[in-house]
Amino acid sequence: MEVQLQELIDQIKKDGVEAAETQAEAILTAAKSEAEKIISDAKAQADKLMLDAKAENERTVKSGEDALRQAGRNLLISFRESVSKELKAILSENVSGIYSSEELAKIIVKAVAEWTSKKDAEDLTVILNSEDLKKLEETVLSGLKDKMQNGVTLKANDNFDGGFRIAVNEGGAYYDYSKDAVTEMLSAYLSPKIAALLREAE
Repeated sequence: MEVQLQELIDQIKKDGVEAAETQAEAILTAAKSEAEKIISDAKAQADKLMLDAKAENERTVKSGEDALRQAGRNLLISFRESVSKELKAILSENVSGIYSSEELAKIIVKAVAEWTSKKDAEDLTVILNSEDLKKLEETVLSGLKDKMQNGVTLKANDNFDGGFRIAVNEGGAYYDYSKDAVTEMLSAYLSPKIAALLREAE
């Protein structure tokens, strides 16, 4: 009887231990599987965060580079405009200097001589502002005395400041040699050349 009881106890112990080991092994397998899933999810999340951070960094760098390029372009445009403005001011000052001197009378006489040499140019009128006409009339008339017989007249007009205009064929066409027109013409001629020099210096 004791032997059977001992065998029964041993069997119960054995079954209990085996059941516990099986359960422990199942728990361990499930825990291991869960741990692997957590690690895999964490790695995937870390990779996503890394990719997002890299993409954001690239966007920030590109945005910074674009902003820097735009600032450089703006600075260059501003510098070119400043140079053009300064050039125009220098040209205006020099044209004003020439037009306020006795040189203006020589320029007018030479321009009229060129125009009167053209067959289709008739009834030339030299237009100056009142102040210049008063100051230069005697010199200009003296230089044009031969031409005056061929229909060249002097006329005052205060709609422009400095220089002169030539009206041809009873005002059918005007040729503008005023200070502003000559400054604009010289500026338009020189600005592309200066811009080209600035581009070469980049």
